[in-house]
Amino acid sequence: MTFDRPALLLTLLVIPAAACLYALVRRRRSRFAVNYTNLDVLAGVVSARKAWRTVLPLALLTLSVAALLVAIAGPHVNRLLPTERATVVLALDVSRSMESQDVRPSRLAAAKVAAQRFLDTVPGKLRVGLVTFSGDVFVAAVPTTDRERVRASIAAAGFGHSFGGTAIGDAIARAVEVGRAALEERQLSSAGAALAPASAESAGLVSIVFLSDGRQNRGLIPPLEGAALAKAAGIPVYTVALGTSNPNAPGLPWGGRRAPDPATLRAISEATDGEFFEARNAEAASAAYEELGSKLGRTPQKSEATVAFVAAAAAALLAGGLLASVWSPRLP
Repeated sequence: MTFDRPALLLTLLVIPAAACLYALVRRRRSRFAVNYTNLDVLAGVVSARKAWRTVLPLALLTLSVAALLVAIAGPHVNRLLPTERATVVLALDVSRSMESQDVRPSRLAAAKVAAQRFLDTVPGKLRVGLVTFSGDVFVAAVPTTDRERVRASIAAAGFGHSFGGTAIGDAIARAVEVGRAALEERQLSSAGAALAPASAESAGLVSIVFLSDGRQNRGLIPPLEGAALAKAAGIPVYTVALGTSNPNAPGLPWGGRRAPDPATLRAISEATDGEFFEARNAEAASAAYEELGSKLGRTPQKSEATVAFVAAAAAALLAGGLLASVWSPRLP
C-alpha cells in the first residue's frame, strides 16, 4: 500500500496519546469514594455492566478515528486490472502425437477444451491470437477481440497441413512475430503513439501460452534459441507440457506413443520469465489455462482506497454508537 501524503500518517500518534490520557483519567477518578451508605438501594438502581461492554464501543470509536486518519493520507493499493492494449498468442501443437489417448479423449481434444476455457476467463478487451504448429507453423487467427473467430480457429485446429514433426523453436519465433505485430498495429492506431523499443514496449503487454506434447524433431530454430527471441522482445512464454510418460498408458490409435518433454518446456518458461505447467490429464490442462486466463492481460495498477477507509470508519462509528446506546446504564 502506498500513500499520496505519507507524512499525515503521523496523526495516528493521536490514538496512543488519547489512550494514555484516558488511562490517567480513570486512575485519578478511582481515588474518590462514593459517600452513599445504602449499597443495596444503589445496586438496585444501577445495573451491573460487564467490562467488555464498556471497552467495545470505545474500541470501535478508536478504529473509526484511525481509519479516517489513514484515509486523509491518500491510500492506494496495487491491483491486477485489465489492460486494453494487451495481447496473448496461443501456440498449440497439432502434430500427430497429439492424437495420443493417454489424456482423454485425446491430447489435442483436451488442449482444445482448455483453450476454449481460457477464452472464458480472460478480459473482454484482451486480444487473443492462435498459432498452430507441427513440422511447420501456421497463424490460425491473428490477435483479435472477436472471441467467436478464435473459438472457430481452435475448433478447426488439427493435423493435416504439414509433413509431421514438432518445430518448437520455430513456433515460438512465429508467435513472437505475431505478438509484436499486433502490438505495433495497436500503437499505430493510437493517435500520437510513439514506438518504443520492442523489449520495453512488449513487457507486460504481450504473452505467449505454449502447449506441446513432444520434443523438437523438426524446424530451423532450436527451442532455447526461440526462447531467447521471446526474452529479447520482453515476451514471457507460459508453457504447458501435455501427456504422460507412463509406458502403459494408451497411445496413438494406430499404435505407438510419444512422451512429452517437460524439461525443454520448463527451460523455455524459465528463460523468458514465464511459468511452466505439467498437465497429465485433461483436468490439469484446463486448470492451467484457467489460472493463466485469470492473470494474463492484467497489469498491477494503483487503485485509490480512500473510499474504503472512509466506509470502514463510518461503519465502525455507527456500530460503536449503537452499542453504546443499547448498553448505556439507565434508571429503572
